[in-house]
Amino acid sequence: MEYAIGFTIAVFIALTGVGAGTITTPLLILFLGVPAPMAVATGLMFSAVVKLVLVPSQIARRQISWRVLGLMLVGGLPGVLIGSLALRHLDVHGPQLLLNGLLGGILVLTALWQIFFSFRPARTEVLPKDRSRLLPFLMLPLGVEVGFSSAGAGALGTAALLSLTSLAPAQVVGTDIVFGFLLSLIGSGAHGFFHGTDSSLLRHLILGGLAGVALGTATVRWIPKRPLRFALWVWLLIIGSQFVYTNAFAASHH
Repeated sequence: MEYAIGFTIAVFIALTGVGAGTITTPLLILFLGVPAPMAVATGLMFSAVVKLVLVPSQIARRQISWRVLGLMLVGGLPGVLIGSLALRHLDVHGPQLLLNGLLGGILVLTALWQIFFSFRPARTEVLPKDRSRLLPFLMLPLGVEVGFSSAGAGALGTAALLSLTSLAPAQVVGTDIVFGFLLSLIGSGAHGFFHGTDSSLLRHLILGGLAGVALGTATVRWIPKRPLRFALWVWLLIIGSQFVYTNAFAASHH
């Protein structure tokens, strides 16, 4: 099952570009019964490993805006540490039902935003004004979300770059991949320090993921990305709603 989950996640990443952390955490909690803090830590580590494969090619192709990346990190890195500390606090002092319910709520909000964003018209040839100075303020709460739930860095980071910068699409993708990699790396280090990790589980996910990346990369040209990504957000919306409902129902009967 662990190999299959890693394989499935990697296929979706290769086909849609959706971040590993967003998919990994709910699957580990639902199908393997992994405690939420360890699932978040594992999701971030898996995301860092997958994106590490992609980062060198983005650098070689010069598809990274280092100035924009720096602005993103000014808010994102403190945010991911705050999110990690918040998860640690809830894990120690808060009920597990509350923790799982919050993770479900974050999934629901992320999925709803992405579904809404999917219906927006494509960007025209007129480039938006450069409002990149706003990025640190937006990346702070995004970093908190990543540190708390492992979700959102890739999807929401891309949306912010498309809205606030005049970067070419290739630069948006490259800059966001490096941003997501660094956030996952720092977040997984913080979570590993606080919660510990299951190295056997992570190894199985990575081995399955390598096969998934190979298959997804080989078939990506024949599979439409937009419908598949939309279906994935709908699925995550359902999964997040199930998290919220199950934990709210259980809490009401305590």
